[in-house]
Amino acid sequence: MRIIQADIKHIQGIIDVCTLGYIATYRDIFSKEYMARIIRKFYNYDSILKEVTTINKKWGGYFIAVEEDNVIGAGAGGMLDDENTELFVLYLKPDRRGEGIGSKILDSITEQQKNLGANKQYVSVQKGNHKGIPFYEAKGFSFIHEQSSYGNSNNDTYISLRYVRKL
Repeated sequence: MRIIQADIKHIQGIIDVCTLGYIATYRDIFSKEYMARIIRKFYNYDSILKEVTTINKKWGGYFIAVEEDNVIGAGAGGMLDDENTELFVLYLKPDRRGEGIGSKILDSITEQQKNLGANKQYVSVQKGNHKGIPFYEAKGFSFIHEQSSYGNSNNDTYISLRYVRKL
């Protein structure tokens, strides 16, 4: 298993991992309609193509875990300003959890962000996400506050938990 920066040939693998990971994580939290809307918005070919071909401080591109040329995990982050950074996405194939893959992807994203001058890293985790919350807390993230979830529409009342850690 290797952690590498994704390119065009990894687009479908990223879509598959993020879609499967998203459904496995949120099927008991979000409505089917909400999940379908988020998956359509973020995990489609055109969006992922843009995200693997446009890498800058605000979007560091996807780091992926690859095993025998198959994408088994994907994550990405970016700088919010000169010192603060965000982890935007981190998913694994559901049957690959607990192997340290997510930690290795997070480490690669964090190293990239530290090299850009980051000293704080933020992440938003859905309230009730019993997969993500323990992971981030084990990595040294501390809870800050609750906020409205990013993908909420007018009728949605989902809550995200905001976390931060010093780098």
